[in-house]
Parts: sequence; structure tokens; C-alpha cells
Amino acid sequence: MWLIVLEAAAALAVLVGLVWWTMFSGRRQGELPQDERDLDR
Repeated sequence: MWLIVLEAAAALAVLVGLVWWTMFSGRRQGELPQDERDLDR
């Protein structure tokens, strides 16, 4: 039983780690201003 709980906790930790990584590993200064975003297209 404890093995299932341990595995579920590890899966939750991986999920939280992935969400954290995708949210906070972007640009250093945040999103580009709107006018600079239009130049990239």
C-alpha cells in the first residue's frame, strides 16, 4: 500500500515540476511588448 502512495507522490512531484518549469523558464524580461511581437511575424 505504501508503495502506491509513494508512486503517486512521485508522479505528483513530476507533474508539479513540469508545470513549474514551463511557467518560469521563459524569457527573463517576460513577454515581448505588442509592437515587437508584430515584427516577429
